[in-house]
Formats: sequence, structure tokens, C-alpha cells
Amino acid sequence: MHAGEDVKEFPTVSWREKGEVRTALWRSGSDSPPPKRVVIADDRMTADVAYHLACEGVAILWRGDFQNARQLLAALARRIEEPRKGKKSTAAEAEESRSVSSSLPLPAEVFHRYRLTQSQRARTLGMLLLSFDADFRIPLRRAPDVRQACAEAYGKATMPFIASLRELLGIIGAHEWRVKGVEVPLLGARIHPYYGVFAPIRAEYVDLVATAPLPSILLKTPAHGVAFDIGTGTGVLSALLAKRGVAHVVAAERDPRAIACARDNIASLKLDAQVEVRQVDLYPDGCAALVVCNPPWVPARPVSPLEHAVYDPGSSMLRGFLNGLAAHLEPGGEGWLLLSDLAEHFGLRTRSELLALIDAAGLIVFDRIETRPHHPRVADVSDPLHAARQAEVTSLWRLRVR
Repeated sequence: MHAGEDVKEFPTVSWREKGEVRTALWRSGSDSPPPKRVVIADDRMTADVAYHLACEGVAILWRGDFQNARQLLAALARRIEEPRKGKKSTAAEAEESRSVSSSLPLPAEVFHRYRLTQSQRARTLGMLLLSFDADFRIPLRRAPDVRQACAEAYGKATMPFIASLRELLGIIGAHEWRVKGVEVPLLGARIHPYYGVFAPIRAEYVDLVATAPLPSILLKTPAHGVAFDIGTGTGVLSALLAKRGVAHVVAAERDPRAIACARDNIASLKLDAQVEVRQVDLYPDGCAALVVCNPPWVPARPVSPLEHAVYDPGSSMLRGFLNGLAAHLEPGGEGWLLLSDLAEHFGLRTRSELLALIDAAGLIVFDRIETRPHHPRVADVSDPLHAARQAEVTSLWRLRVR
């Protein structure tokens, strides 16, 4: 638990063990509810039995060897991923459904089926549970020391709790990312993402900010130039703008975890004199010659804290950025909207709808710089969303007040 938090804020999970009912706090980074049914298991449980229980919504609280639990989780994942005999692919099912009757474009059907499949997979794999002591130790044989990783994800712990093994593995992976960092060649340095803060592993939007011409107003008054970075996350774009010579960058962020992450990254890059990290809902007070925003690209509902960087229900942040831009630009200033067109390929938002949002905000597009993604998923033909990812274009939209 985070320091100062009331234990009553967290739900509890109950189970029967050794003839008595036991209860502990329940922790879930994705805000999943605690399981209603829990059984105790150890190394004697087979993967087939565990898979059957997990599919039925019965959680398994592990009392055996930790490494065997990891092997069991991998076995569950294999059973989920094994194609059922005679089962149609997601794309084939969507095509058949569309041919009968559907008001959704085919890509939207594929996307929603994919999300449903991923959600079901996460729910099933999340049924393998572990107990944690108050100091984040795991009371199992061959359990690793995860105290630092858990402290980074959860804050200071004061009570024992239950969480899923799948969540723990994500926390360990996030800790490794935080220690190792993500190389950003254009910065000549590494950015260290925190747990729950989106890592800048997709370099194309960073490349766009590094190469787009800065507004002339910034170049004319470099000593007084101000830029806003809306939703800074790790602070990578603020750092890049500072490296490009912007005198004062306000990195705006509302998520406390991201704020701490951005501040640490800016400090490690020795850019404190140029970059100020502020906690605000969207826009900081005042105006800037340049306002940059990289909102979540897909208008869909996130199901975990990390997904808030990818999914934006109703394009809420996009709309907020566009509608507030005119009031926060200096005369002659620019807004830079960094946006992938994946939503268009998924049938979730059209180009005309995006342009209508821009127009309704009193803005004009006077330039657009495009790039193609080059991450590994573009080449993954087994991905149900492969066609959309292969066609994806990421753009930097240069906007001015009309």
C-alpha cells in the first residue's frame, strides 16, 4: 500500500484453508475485482486441472514452489493459445459476421474481438494467486526477492496481501525496464520508465518531434521561448525539446506516478533548469509558443493503468487538447498533435471526424509530417490486427489558430 493509505480503500479476498476462513487485502494494478472463489493448490496440481478451474473463474492460491508456479502459468498460457480444432480465426469470424449482418466496419469488428480475446486471456491467467507478506516477501520456496520491484509499483506496504502471479511478473518486468532504461538515440541518453508509465519504445513519434521545424516565434526570442508538453509521461518529449534549445518547457501531467517518473528523468538528464514538471489536469496556466501533445491514439476503454497511454475513451484527451489549444497559444504559436491513424484503420474514428474536431476548435492544419512505424509487430502476420498495423501512419499535425 502507498504510505498514508487506509487499508479500507482496498477490497479483500477470502478463502478456506486448514479448516478456517482466512481473509487478506487484494491488490490489482488493473483494478480487477477480487475472485469470489479461491482454492488452495501446490505442486501436485496439474496444468489441466488448473486450466479448468481458471476458465470457470476459480482462483488458485499457490502454496507450492515459486518456480513451479511460473511453469504452471506458462502452461496455462499455452493452453489458451493452442488453436481449438476447427475454430475459425478472429478475422474469419468477423468476415462471416459481417456478411450476415453488421453495422460495424470489418476492422472495428476485428479490433473489438481482439480486445475481448485479450481481456479473457488476462482474466484466465490472473487466476493464479500469490500471498505477499507485509514487507513484500513471498513465503514460497525459491521465491525471488521482489521487495524493491513491489515497492516501486505499490509504494510502502504495511499489511499482507494477495495478488496474481501474472501481475507480479509485470511488476518485475517494469522494474527491469526502470533499471535498464530505454535508449533514446536522439537524446543520447536513456529514459527510465516507472511501473504504470508508458515507455517510449516506439521511436517514430520521438523522431517527429526531433525533426519538425520549431515555430519561428521560438527562434526569434530563444531566451524567452516557452513550450508546453501536455501529458508528458516519462518526460521524453520535454527533454527532447530542451535539447533542441527551447529555453523553458512546462511538462504537464496529472498522474502522480508519471510526475515522479518525469522529474527523475529530467533530473538525471540535468535539464532541471529548462524543464519544469507540473501536476495539472491538462493545460498549465499561461500561454506558450509551442504546445505538444501525444494523446492516446485509440478511442477505446483502457482496462489497466498502463493502457491509459494507449486508449482514450471518446477521444477525451484529444478533444481536451484541441479545444484548449487556441486559448494557450502565443500569437504566431503552433500546436503539435502527435497521432497515429490506427483508429482510422480500426474503424473507430474517421479522418473527416478528426478534421472536424480540429475545425470546431478554431484551428487550421498548415503542415503534416508523416512517418511509418518500424516496430516488430508490423511484421507479425499472425496478429489479428496485422493489416491495420501494416498500414499505420504516425503524423505530427502542425496546428495554428484560425
